[in-house]
Amino acid sequence: MEPIFLPKLITTLRSYTKSQLLNDIMAGVIVGVVALPLAIAFAIASGVSPDKGLITAVVAGFIISVLGGSRVQIGGPTGAFVVIVYAILNQYGLDGLIISTLLAGVILVIFGLLRLGVIIRYIPYPLTVGFTAGIALIIFTSQLKDLFGLQTGDLPSDFIPKIGVLIASASTINIPALLIGLFSIAVIIIWQKFKTKIPGSLIALIVATVLAQLLNLDVETIGSRFGDIPSTLPTPSLPNVDWSNFTKYLSPAFTIAILGAIESLLSAVVADGMISGRHRSNTELIAQGLANIGSALFGGIPATGAIARTATNIKNGGRTPVAGIVHAITLLVIMFFLGNLAKQIPLSCLAGILVVIAYNMSEWRSFKAILKGPRYDVLVLLSTFIITVVVDLTVAIQIGMVLAAVLFMKRMVDAANLDSLKPNEDGADQPMNQWPSSVQVFEFSGPLFFGVAHKFMDLQNKLSGHEKTVILRMRQVNMIDATGLYHLKTLIKNLTKTKIKVILSGTNPKVYPLLEKEGIIDLLAEDAVIDNFEQALKMSEENHIK
Repeated sequence: MEPIFLPKLITTLRSYTKSQLLNDIMAGVIVGVVALPLAIAFAIASGVSPDKGLITAVVAGFIISVLGGSRVQIGGPTGAFVVIVYAILNQYGLDGLIISTLLAGVILVIFGLLRLGVIIRYIPYPLTVGFTAGIALIIFTSQLKDLFGLQTGDLPSDFIPKIGVLIASASTINIPALLIGLFSIAVIIIWQKFKTKIPGSLIALIVATVLAQLLNLDVETIGSRFGDIPSTLPTPSLPNVDWSNFTKYLSPAFTIAILGAIESLLSAVVADGMISGRHRSNTELIAQGLANIGSALFGGIPATGAIARTATNIKNGGRTPVAGIVHAITLLVIMFFLGNLAKQIPLSCLAGILVVIAYNMSEWRSFKAILKGPRYDVLVLLSTFIITVVVDLTVAIQIGMVLAAVLFMKRMVDAANLDSLKPNEDGADQPMNQWPSSVQVFEFSGPLFFGVAHKFMDLQNKLSGHEKTVILRMRQVNMIDATGLYHLKTLIKNLTKTKIKVILSGTNPKVYPLLEKEGIIDLLAEDAVIDNFEQALKMSEENHIK
């Protein structure tokens, strides 16, 4: 069994080599440089100052690499959290955001200790695509203000009012800002065609910043909006907690935790495929939790595993957590020594970078493919997408999970069959004999769970009143829950009360112990549990003669 907590760093250092150290250092430096514009952009898009993104990338990124369950996972702020952070910040303020992040970290640690790493992987794919596409759309619209240099003031957090304000402010377009933003997008798109380890976002950021300064363009920058970027890490401290309102932070905290778990484990799975490895899911959840606790204590924002940065790490030779540690140190060095340069970055350039990120994370191809699939999946997809955009991501995840669970149960109910069987209706694999009218055969198939309780109630109505024997054929029952056991037991009791002999035929070995434990086997005669259906028929015929 996988250990609850065993960091991959411990495992990989047992056979570490000098050549791997050099590869990890090179990969870590490159990923650190790649993470710089993303950390700043995600922070600004979330409504906090750029230094919060850098702090998160440094502190959380370091902890995730040191304690995580993946060899190559790179942690930090991601686009998925932009919507959540922005909403929490507007509703609860910065202290509320930090408290929610801290609580989310505790929840993630509990998830790991309870070995929920595997269970969280079973989040329905349409739900994941739905809220990811919704987040992408919200990120895109939130960047239109800076991309076009619009004078809107603070944008509303709700989607529809936000669109209204953007349209109403269309006359305030700043042409230089728009040109810088479009230039940044073009550079990223064109740069992707070149086979180089240097990311297009970094090239766009450098060139756009230099052009804005050389041409003295009238565009808003990080410095003009947020001031200087601190060149040191803040002292860790606990946020001011209003204990009387403590419970109100649980809902956003659970949203952060669930989304963080999904994204980090998804990133780890993708990384496993790229390096033919295997991550430790529970260790990863605990590390993600501790990373979010650490980020909150330093005043940062939520963090998780970042798929794009993790892939960059792998492509550049990173194969152990050392690369992630170097990535965090690289960002810390940049923060210490290059903060004054970073404040010259045009906000429209960062907006252009985020527009490309939003397009890449929209998963529109997957969205389109699901729309062509089963109607239940389409319903989950569209419901989650629309609620994410129009209402709230927290509500979208909650409703999406409930809806997916209900629709799954509906599918299971449809798959389960409890019905009477007539002669010559059996499958071709086992020829059916004729049987007298005093014998009734009930065929059970699929899962017998609470969703099919109503079908049990219909069975006795199918009896003519002349039966001496009822055969319950259960060869295709692969699962039974407490409700199924209760109704099966009730059915057998009712039949035996009317002097009808009940024969159990072909019980699945996985189901039989549950029947035995529930006392159902004890209700039957000693010879009434038969493996073979033809033998069950022969016994029923003997009972008929009697």
